[in-house]
Amino acid sequence: MTKIAIIGLGYVGLPLAVAFAEKYPVIGFDINQARVKGLMGGHDFTLEVSDELLTSVVSIEPTEKGLLCTTNLDAIKDCNYFIVTVPTPTDKHNRPDLTPLYKASETVGKVLKKGDIVVYESTVYPGVTEEECIPVLERVSGLKFNVDFFAGYSPERINPGDKEHTVTKILKVTSGSTPEIAEKVDQLYKSVIVAGTFKASSMKVAEAAKVIENSQRDINIAFVNELSKIFNKLGIDTNDVLEAAGTKWNFLKFKPGLVGGHCIGVDPYYLAQKAQEVGYHPEIILAGRRLNDGMGAYVAEEVVKLMVKKEINVKNARCLILGFTFKENCPDVRNTKVIDIVKELKNYHVTPVIFDPWANPNEVQHEYGIEVVNEMPTGNYESAILAVSHIEFKGIDIRSLLIDNGVLFDVKGLLEKGVADARL
Repeated sequence: MTKIAIIGLGYVGLPLAVAFAEKYPVIGFDINQARVKGLMGGHDFTLEVSDELLTSVVSIEPTEKGLLCTTNLDAIKDCNYFIVTVPTPTDKHNRPDLTPLYKASETVGKVLKKGDIVVYESTVYPGVTEEECIPVLERVSGLKFNVDFFAGYSPERINPGDKEHTVTKILKVTSGSTPEIAEKVDQLYKSVIVAGTFKASSMKVAEAAKVIENSQRDINIAFVNELSKIFNKLGIDTNDVLEAAGTKWNFLKFKPGLVGGHCIGVDPYYLAQKAQEVGYHPEIILAGRRLNDGMGAYVAEEVVKLMVKKEINVKNARCLILGFTFKENCPDVRNTKVIDIVKELKNYHVTPVIFDPWANPNEVQHEYGIEVVNEMPTGNYESAILAVSHIEFKGIDIRSLLIDNGVLFDVKGLLEKGVADARL
């Protein structure tokens, strides 16, 4: 009988666990007691899974199907599939941090049995599963890879906040450590992924496919961000240019903006790291990263320049920032680039006031040490930046919140043309 353990119940692990739990007995394992308690109580604070759906699959003792969330390692001993969905961040020097993967592998290694299959979904550079994770599993379990236990890799394709492209509706790439295991892993995912699966020729190919998906997007966004800087100096509206160019059938319709989150702003560094390890210095990938990483500071600098032109005193001025999450209509603040705007404004002695109806103020305080409010703050501001296009912002008259000649910068192009003083 198939019994699945999901290691890590975050933005990736929980939706996957719920999908499998509608057909199989699933044990969701996480070291965060508060997270587990919330899920067993029927609520997902990430809002990726509705309370109704979560409640329908949660079970104290899943037998034929259902989901038990736990911090108890003994609960996953009877599982024969272990799917690892922990994050793969970068450190302050933008180097891949595999610590969560090592720890998750040690956890699985403690309960690994003969015949078990361990599948990794965490985004990594090609070779991590076999070269970094498998040795940990062997060391802790005392078992031999591809003799006693087997592995697979199936990259996550979760899009936080997207209620249309949910986990079962996105085609899934799968792979395995042997042809037979690759087929088993593929069939397992195919049983719940209605969009279908694509079986890659090897785990390294699957790892590489994932990391270039986001690197490609990163580079394309970097290109339009650079165009935005150029057209700003030429006095041309970037969105007008992109709209005109977009009339050609094969023009790629990317827009300028802040590139944060747990994927696009991180994954290219994983590929760059591996490239450098084998003696190749990636020019385009790192150039795109540098440009995108500098967009938050660029926005703040442009706002300050506009304030100077309007003869607004910059020092001790207040700037209302609308939005802090890394993307619209979701509470995810991981690797948000709005923080770069905040930091740069503070360098100019401008006081940021951040309003975001989606972000958890306690999480923001813990992760970034700054205050975010969920209700619109009162008062007149010298400047305002529309940083995230939450649906709640569409009906707000931001101009009414500013002093008479206040500066309004539209990062997302959400406002009608001419309303903002500038936009990317």
